[in-house]
Amino acid sequence: QVQLMESGGGLVQPGGSLRLSCAASGSRFSPDTMGWYRQAPGQQRELVAAVTSGGRTNYADSVKGRFTISRDNAKNTVYLQMNNLTPEDTAVYSCNARLFIIDYWGQGTQVTVSS
Repeated sequence: QVQLMESGGGLVQPGGSLRLSCAASGSRFSPDTMGWYRQAPGQQRELVAAVTSGGRTNYADSVKGRFTISRDNAKNTVYLQMNNLTPEDTAVYSCNARLFIIDYWGQGTQVTVSS
């Protein structure tokens, strides 16, 4: 069983930055993939960014060039640096970890971009 502890999020003005962190614990194995999804009101959950244990990354087109995902394998922690945020980035962001084809989810953290 993998537990995910998220931190970061909050309220930021358009053009601002936030950093999300997610630490995985509870397993002696490192997740194969860790990433972030988001869900805005009335919208389906979508992948924001993900990174494999080998460092391969994948981004949603809407965040390319603005968001950067990184991972510290020694700490089983994934980070999402979000720059140049827009109101369209407002959503609940949830951390995801995949281990042996099983998906684990964090509780979610609210990101609100508003002036």
